[in-house]
Amino acid sequence: MKKKFKLEDLDCANCAAKMEAAINKIEGVEKATVSFMTQRLVIEADESRFDDIMNQVVAVCKKVEPDCTILM
Repeated sequence: MKKKFKLEDLDCANCAAKMEAAINKIEGVEKATVSFMTQRLVIEADESRFDDIMNQVVAVCKKVEPDCTILM
């Protein structure tokens, strides 16, 4: 399953790169991209575990960039 999300308050490209690397390490994630320029997250992940995976993605984003919000 592939989904796109808008990011709010992502402050730097370095943080986006850190988020992307951490999200891609989550079990069940096939591919994730975080774009600082467009403030978007695109994630391809196992559909049967997508809600659990997204909970982990939110936790990763808050750890890297506490002010960043994923708009679902």
